[in-house]
Amino acid sequence: MKIYHNQLQQTLSQDFKPVWLVFGDEPWQQNDSLIKIRKHAQQQGFSEIIRFSSDNKFDWQQLIDEYQSMSLFANQRIIEVEFSTIKIGDNGNKALLALSEIIKKNASLQDVIFIFYGGKLDGPSANRKWFKTLSQLGCYLPLYDIDVKGLPRWLQTQARNINVNLAPEVSSLLIELFEGNLPALEQELQKLSLLFPNNHQISLTDAEQLVIKQAKFNPFQIIDALLQGDCKKCVVMLDQLQQEGTAVGQIIWVFHKEINQLYSMLSKLAQGKQLNDLYKEYRIWDKRKPLYQNALSHISLKNVKRAMSRLADIDLISKTSSEFNAFVLLSDLCLTLYHGETMQHFSLNYEYN
Repeated sequence: MKIYHNQLQQTLSQDFKPVWLVFGDEPWQQNDSLIKIRKHAQQQGFSEIIRFSSDNKFDWQQLIDEYQSMSLFANQRIIEVEFSTIKIGDNGNKALLALSEIIKKNASLQDVIFIFYGGKLDGPSANRKWFKTLSQLGCYLPLYDIDVKGLPRWLQTQARNINVNLAPEVSSLLIELFEGNLPALEQELQKLSLLFPNNHQISLTDAEQLVIKQAKFNPFQIIDALLQGDCKKCVVMLDQLQQEGTAVGQIIWVFHKEINQLYSMLSKLAQGKQLNDLYKEYRIWDKRKPLYQNALSHISLKNVKRAMSRLADIDLISKTSSEFNAFVLLSDLCLTLYHGETMQHFSLNYEYN
């Protein structure tokens, strides 16, 4: 059974589920999911928690042994397994399939709950037999980043849960400052709940004196902003990544991969290929189709060629010269995709031209 984070509380109140699989890279949702699952289980009498952390040398037989052993402390147990890697090998695959069969045979006992959690699953891992079998025994929660469109609803829900009354402009400010860093945003809301009484609407003046900018971005979020044509946001994200010490080579690699794909897609569109066929060929998820539709409508083939040329120059400059700020050059690259006719007249060698 597959559910999403906003369905968790309702699902917990339904039938007993012996297995929970919580996987994704968004830390707030993962932590919140684990807390809710544990709390619900403990309310049902599952008072003992046994924790394992898997790595390449992990003995998966331990899970079966622990499941079949008699507890010295409680009749009902929670067994948690943190995946440091999703690549568990043949031994892990066989052990988890065997564990699934044992759980299925003992379904009527309802005395052990397994919680498996870790980072984001890739397609092949989610299709492995052990994962599908465990998912059928319980619930799989894939955790995705909350995008900027979903943040206002998330923020209002969290604020309401702790009796924080935000003026509309404060919500906008918090989203701008903390986008991409939900744990810090939740912490900021908790701080506001302590500083202001429940019936006090927190104004922009109140908030500006207290909040600290803690937005966190990754290179893939810049790509989303780029596909949306929001060059200003790209510049803000690049500045933040530079302040955090992100390696410029990592960002160049992400840009290179995306711009080459845009070039390939635009070339095929020019040859008469249908957009829906391209979505299938490049495995564009439904959620991301509007981003690509916008980019492919507003980026010309000429400009993507200009961007490819400039990116090659930026890569060379970043490896051979310390006189230029590569993050400034990458800002130039974002503008080139949409305004190449203008940007082609500006040299990357901004120091001397």
